[in-house]
Amino acid sequence: MAVTLSAGVRGALTSLQSVTSQSTGIQNRLATGKKVNSAVDNPVNYFTAVGLNDRSSQLTGLLDGISNGIQTVQAASKGIDGITKLVGSLQSTIKQAQADAAQNRPTKAGTALATATEAAVTSKSLKDIALDKRITDNNAAVANDATATYSGNIGGPALAAGSESMTSIYLKSDTNTYTASFKSTTATVRDVVNEINKSGVATAFVDEKGQLNIKGNGSEEVQFGIDTVVFAPAAAGAPTQTEFDTAGTASATAAATATNDNTSFGFEADDVTAGSGITGQNITSSVRSNLIQQYNDLRTQIDELAKDSGFNGLNLLQGDRLTVTFNEKGGKNQSKMDIQGTNLTSDNLGIISANNTKITGFTNFQNDADLAKAGESLNSALTSLKSLSSTFGANLSVAQTRQDFTKDMANVLTIGADNLVNADVNAEAASLLALQTRQQLSQTALSLSNQADQGVLRLF
Repeated sequence: MAVTLSAGVRGALTSLQSVTSQSTGIQNRLATGKKVNSAVDNPVNYFTAVGLNDRSSQLTGLLDGISNGIQTVQAASKGIDGITKLVGSLQSTIKQAQADAAQNRPTKAGTALATATEAAVTSKSLKDIALDKRITDNNAAVANDATATYSGNIGGPALAAGSESMTSIYLKSDTNTYTASFKSTTATVRDVVNEINKSGVATAFVDEKGQLNIKGNGSEEVQFGIDTVVFAPAAAGAPTQTEFDTAGTASATAAATATNDNTSFGFEADDVTAGSGITGQNITSSVRSNLIQQYNDLRTQIDELAKDSGFNGLNLLQGDRLTVTFNEKGGKNQSKMDIQGTNLTSDNLGIISANNTKITGFTNFQNDADLAKAGESLNSALTSLKSLSSTFGANLSVAQTRQDFTKDMANVLTIGADNLVNADVNAEAASLLALQTRQQLSQTALSLSNQADQGVLRLF
């Protein structure tokens, strides 16, 4: 049998059911934190939020790859920093070897240009006597030795009355050549020394034994030649005094009355077109020899350090290629950065091994020219390292920028999705509190309606 409810009870019951239903919905939103839990709640917001969250998850997943890429580039960058320091140490080694250059110069001494007898007569040192002697025989009628009143000469070509003389000097070291001619009618050994010292190819000095010494400025073999030519103004075709003084050199038509290779200096085959060799093959610097192993060890460490500059199986200093993906798309819409590494070795940097002799493909530490070339190679290596470091630095900056962007973009997508489906907890809590009050009121109204129906029972 159906029970008939009064209008008042039914109204109060309906209101109570509505409040209960709304309270259940609010409690569900508070429990899940979402106002849209399924497509039934709001299809547009639900599927939009799902799409945004999916993309955010994909971007977040790319962050690990970007992070690994950044670490790979940083590992290579640290490797370059270490190699740069090693190249700096190699430069120091080269400078140490070059600082010992004075011990590795080819030197040759001629014959003594002064005697003990001359020293006793003049009361001067053998060195000073030799420096003051003339290079031409201007006093043929008298002994050439120095006396108390005569400086002496080294026995060069004799000058007749009114004659002029010119001395030519030839020096060659490696590819550097120096030639000079000067009027030498009254010139002394000191003038020859000064002229040689102007060359930049070699230096000259007279030692305490009175010997002229030629010493190379570098470690290469030096060739030296000296000639003196005498011109008689009265000879046919000879230059005049004015022509001689102006030109400073003998013309092709000049008539030479005497020539001499100045063998009095003690150098064999002293010819101004070839010169005598002054070799330094038997001169070895022990300091330079001891630096060879140090140099080669540092060079080896460059190769070893480059091999150890990898990360997670990739080494940009060993020619590996790194690809860093920046977005979740594929094909032509994919955003990525490819970084091609380089095979960084001492050989590729132009740093060659060192040894103690002249062998093709090696740096001869006993040779100044080789040391200079090694220094230039190290400067070039530093330039290459700086360029490579700059390239990796730019790539690293891009990767770090994209990493920050990807993090921010993932957050933006997540926040956007949350705005569509997340519930306002404060508003929902306030609504629940209000519904609880309405529920109590509905229950009171239902109770009052029941009491009105019970009034019929008083009639019995």
